[in-house]
Amino acid sequence: MRGRLAECPGPVLLVDDFVDSGWTMTVAARLLRRAGAPAVLPLALALAG
Repeated sequence: MRGRLAECPGPVLLVDDFVDSGWTMTVAARLLRRAGAPAVLPLALALAG
């Protein structure tokens, strides 16, 4: 069963303050897609290295 995200008319903006490897953002985006988000747009405010 899909969650309320399936009712979302557009993409979900996934914001993270600091990204090192990107793995956390990848996992979070996958979970959002599985929950029914039509699309996920990742945005990192800062990158390591």
